[in-house]
Amino acid sequence: MTAPTADRCLTFFRDRFGMDDRNLDRALGTALEREVDHADLFFEYSTQEAVSLEEGIVKSGDRHLEQGVGVRVQAGSRQGYAHSDEITVESLELAARTARAISEGSGAAAPARITSGARHDLYPVERAPTDVPVDAKVDLLSAIDAYARSLDPRVDQVMASVVSQHRQLLLAASDGTLVGDVQPLVRLNVQVIAADGDRRELGYEGAGGRYELERLLDPELWQARVREAVRVATLNLDAEPCPAGTMDVVLGPGWSGVLLHEAVGHGLEGDFNRKGVSAFSGRVGERVASEGVTVIDDGTLAERRGSLNVDDEGTPTRRTVLIEDGILVGYLQDRLNARLMGTESTGNGRRESYAHVPMPRMTNTFMLAGQEAPEDVVRSVDRGLYIASFGGGQVDITSGKFVFSATEAYRIEDGRLGAPVKGASLIGNGPDVLTRVSRIGNDLALDLGIGTCGKDGQGVPVGVGLPTIRVDQVTVGGTQG
Repeated sequence: MTAPTADRCLTFFRDRFGMDDRNLDRALGTALEREVDHADLFFEYSTQEAVSLEEGIVKSGDRHLEQGVGVRVQAGSRQGYAHSDEITVESLELAARTARAISEGSGAAAPARITSGARHDLYPVERAPTDVPVDAKVDLLSAIDAYARSLDPRVDQVMASVVSQHRQLLLAASDGTLVGDVQPLVRLNVQVIAADGDRRELGYEGAGGRYELERLLDPELWQARVREAVRVATLNLDAEPCPAGTMDVVLGPGWSGVLLHEAVGHGLEGDFNRKGVSAFSGRVGERVASEGVTVIDDGTLAERRGSLNVDDEGTPTRRTVLIEDGILVGYLQDRLNARLMGTESTGNGRRESYAHVPMPRMTNTFMLAGQEAPEDVVRSVDRGLYIASFGGGQVDITSGKFVFSATEAYRIEDGRLGAPVKGASLIGNGPDVLTRVSRIGNDLALDLGIGTCGKDGQGVPVGVGLPTIRVDQVTVGGTQG
């Protein structure tokens, strides 16, 4: 029986584009004219609005529409994909024939196993974020600029943006799946540059999720983010050069989980492991982290940026344990890689849009909390580094090697936080760094809803999280020898 959201989405695409049951069945029939394992149709109608402020004025406003359909056909390990930005019966038929031709080959006898489970209702928003008048967004950005400058005379520049999206999806598949979803997404970005003489430093903060845009308009929310951006920018004006070398490092809770996402999470995605190119390939059942380290990917957290009612293949999202008490127990799977690896989809088949083929991707990825108070974790380090937040980084999936730069960091001296430092970077190996975790705090926190993950040219919204953890003897790059 079709879920109510699928009913609404089917009605929308039928009324607007003529995509009724008969046309869906005909396109799937075209895709299935040869022996294949799976075929699906993915429809998208998405509106997005972005308003940006710089140099004290709202400099740009953008509203655009994205619509189209993608058709996928799978036969063995071959996958054909074709898409069109025209949603018509003719373009749908052409895409189905093209995808079928690309995937030419013999399909396996057994169909893909589909994850069972109740549908979620993780973001019940009554009004689309893109329906909020643009004047309210302009007023918000102007208020952010004035408030940031009022906090500290050293604030030299303020840049801010508010982005809202309303995405309607419909997926019909050869196994009988018919799923629709209506996905809201909002995000606020605040950047502050503080100046003192010739020195200039940047502070960044943001917030977002799958909820009403009105929440971002609440002064209690946006003022807190502005204060943080100003604090980090002015803090770094007085920061000392970071010492380099091998030392014990404490990572703070929340956004520091981006290290876990990049250095470990991507290596646990099914496609890399099926192909044997991940540092974690073939290691299920082995110890890959210290005792007490449990890593979760959970797409079912209400209103979170990385959460989805269903993934982009129509599979309900779930809470997936990847590493349990240091032991690797599984990978993140989409339908294709799950079938080829003899397992089931974990609800992690994701795509940027109708123009992209789905692949295994993370949702909200985090490490579970431990038992220790965070101040005790810091107190356990005699000399070392505390990293409160990371910026950009680079990771090699095959080797697991990574380099991450810190945006807020402090010396640890005699078990206490010391002077702030800048120019700190963390250098290591993903599988190795988890084996060096020696203490885990009880303060798990998720990020504030700002993450976007890139893979093979596709970007999707994600969440990260981490409790305070101590990592022993890590290589730190710095600007002080």
